[in-house]
Amino acid sequence: MATTSEDVWRLLAELATAQAELTAAQAELTAAQKETDRQLKETDRQQQKTDKQLKELGKQIGGLGAKFGSFTEGLALPSMETILRQRFGMEVVSPSVRVSKEGQHLEIDVLAYTNGQLNTAYIVEVKSHAREESISQLKSILQRFRRFFPEHKDKKLYGILAAVHLSSELREKILQEGFYVARIHDQVFELDIPDNFQPRLY
Repeated sequence: MATTSEDVWRLLAELATAQAELTAAQAELTAAQKETDRQLKETDRQQQKTDKQLKELGKQIGGLGAKFGSFTEGLALPSMETILRQRFGMEVVSPSVRVSKEGQHLEIDVLAYTNGQLNTAYIVEVKSHAREESISQLKSILQRFRRFFPEHKDKKLYGILAAVHLSSELREKILQEGFYVARIHDQVFELDIPDNFQPRLY
């Protein structure tokens, strides 16, 4: 069958229509890509803003944690001082002791000692929430103590872990390590040890 001029004109018209539709679709696609690029840039800007806010929030939470730790130490000090002086006969009770020697640092929440006949020192580690690592932290302080305080090298040395929150399982582990346990009761820290408790001498 032969192609007529009418067929050619009809095909050309269809081709022109298809070309116009393709051009319109390409224009829509270009506009959509520009909008997607704009949205991606906005998302990126929002993400950077969120990252900055999260970083700031992290700093605030860290600061709050330090403040809560200081609050807990401040809460513990009066009752721990009473225990250290009255029960153990300590003459010197010093909160928040920080010492540096040969590039090494040691922080002690409460250091108490007496000379003379008793010749004993106690290190108190205060925690709002005691955890397993609280035990190893106190052990580390006790083991390093004489290096930082050679003037106390001949003293008997004991550890006390004072905590606001402490599980009964962790209390047992602390006692097995030979550390005294102090817990808060009616806003006051009290020793929480069995009658037959034998503290470990460091």
